[in-house]
Amino acid sequence: MDVVSPLRKALLPLLLTALVASGLAACSKDPGPEPTLKQFLTGWSTGNFGEVTVVRTNGEKMATTAVAEEITALSGTLKDSKPTLTVGKVDTKDDLATGEVKVSQPIPGGKWDYATTVKLAKADKAWQVIWETTVVHPQLNKGDRLETRRLTQTRGGVLAANGEELVKPRPVVVVGIWPSKIVGSKDKLVTDLAAALKPVYSVDNVAEIATRVNNPANAEQFIEVVTLRREAYDQVRPQLQALTGMRFNEEQRMLAESRTFAAALLGSVGNVTKEIMDANPGVYQPTDLVGRGGLQQKYDQRLRGSGGVTVVAARKAPDGTTQETELYNAPATPGQPLKTTLDSKTQRAAEAALAPFSQRSALVAIRVSDGAILAVANKTELNLAFTAQVPPGSTFKTVTTLGLLENGKVTPDQQVNCPKFLNVPGRPPIQNSGQFELGSVPFSVDFYKSCNTAFASLAPLLGSDGLAKAGATVGLGQPWDLGLDAFSGKVSSGGDQGEQAAAAFGQGTTIVSPVSMAGVAAAVARGQWKQPVLLLDPVAAKPAADGPALKASTVDPLRVMMRQVVTDGTATQLNDVPGVYGKTGTAEYVTGDPSKTHAWFIGWQGDIAFAVFVEQGVKPSETALPISEAFLRGL
Repeated sequence: MDVVSPLRKALLPLLLTALVASGLAACSKDPGPEPTLKQFLTGWSTGNFGEVTVVRTNGEKMATTAVAEEITALSGTLKDSKPTLTVGKVDTKDDLATGEVKVSQPIPGGKWDYATTVKLAKADKAWQVIWETTVVHPQLNKGDRLETRRLTQTRGGVLAANGEELVKPRPVVVVGIWPSKIVGSKDKLVTDLAAALKPVYSVDNVAEIATRVNNPANAEQFIEVVTLRREAYDQVRPQLQALTGMRFNEEQRMLAESRTFAAALLGSVGNVTKEIMDANPGVYQPTDLVGRGGLQQKYDQRLRGSGGVTVVAARKAPDGTTQETELYNAPATPGQPLKTTLDSKTQRAAEAALAPFSQRSALVAIRVSDGAILAVANKTELNLAFTAQVPPGSTFKTVTTLGLLENGKVTPDQQVNCPKFLNVPGRPPIQNSGQFELGSVPFSVDFYKSCNTAFASLAPLLGSDGLAKAGATVGLGQPWDLGLDAFSGKVSSGGDQGEQAAAAFGQGTTIVSPVSMAGVAAAVARGQWKQPVLLLDPVAAKPAADGPALKASTVDPLRVMMRQVVTDGTATQLNDVPGVYGKTGTAEYVTGDPSKTHAWFIGWQGDIAFAVFVEQGVKPSETALPISEAFLRGL
């Protein structure tokens, strides 16, 4: 509320009387006060008041530069955000007028709309503006300034299917350096800090940190080095606390239960970068946290919510403190959580299964009955589980067999020769892993022993597009919508005889992802393909329709053969794990070089289908199968 001094109360009536008296001779064609008011508002926004005359309440004429300076001072932290000003109702009585002004003031994150008034009086045949601090806002007094206060919002978490919080606020410690507090060599401090952190974090930018620490301009600045989970910080706390010039800020960050837990899928939350701010002008403030990668980045706007803001009239009190009067409050809007289909126990089993292996690898687990994705684990920062585009190798024999059986081109008991080599026009001789041969055996044996030459010889029976058609029935190459980028595969079609032969055993131009092959395994187990599901809220916008129901005459024998892979074929090391069905795969990524191969296993046990992919895994028996066993035993 404006505080009016006794002197001002006495002078204001005298001023208005004088202004009225001097304006009695006004012209009958007077345009009224509005043109003057509009020009004044233009000056408020631009600093150019034109020919407008402005006077104080005591009648003293003001230079328009002084008016502009007072407006700037009163506007405080909003001085660079120019308002939109609109003339409302103007009440005129004789030579006095009061104009309503609608103000739309940009503030962080939005607009602040309010109304104020401007008084005018006619003198010497012209309208003059009477300047008061209340022109800028009705509650401003002399010495006040407008300031904004940011209201932070709560970021939404990520939930498991049962409502468990997979990502929630957890304690962290931000480790940094305060250069002016360092005793001794700054370079040595940085080196000692890197050594102290080594058990929990590798500092790979020592030279850059040293440069910043030695810069005199940063002497009184906090130089952040790393943000550690509280449990990691506690492991090295004594060593860090022994160093001079250190500062440790305790905060809360949105984190999963461990650093690796579904990391590539979930993404992370960190400080907004200049690059992100530049790419999204006006969206972020320098202190904001944003999603980086995975679901956190894809759904950042939903998870982040929106910050609130308070506008205050701030003034210095006699004791030197700042007093504030709240003028406007836009509350923060908390972020909304994501609800996924993930199951924490299954995810932990997947993470633990990949942990002992050094190669980049991925494991996806899907519930057979409804397509829910239960686990997405990656032994890499990339989400290979969803986005890898790699040859499926012999796991694709599952799809080839589906096509052959569905079209009546072969039966499980039919004799199909398995030679050591097979010559096919248009490509080098096809051979089996280790150059084995089986001779003339039932097709089921060719399947569970994984005979490349037998499958290559059957390729012409499906024609140039038969594999693509078979793959489509189990979702390969179809448009998916998981709510996050995922590669559904691309199956060879229209190739020459050599390409068809190679594609029949998962080579050639066919490429897939682990999630697409887990979907294949689930489709065979269920008897129908259903697009995998990752998000329950929000749901995916355009999920693919269910595939056709597969004939019992097709899937029943295929299931038997996939069980035989475990009991009698290439995955016998899983035989003592109850009820496992599957198919191994070695996939050459350099044609003709058996040492340049990825390792695969796809299959199911009970209601859980899964795919394991190991980049440069070479032999499934040494990589994909031990991972599969560890995963199943961990459930």
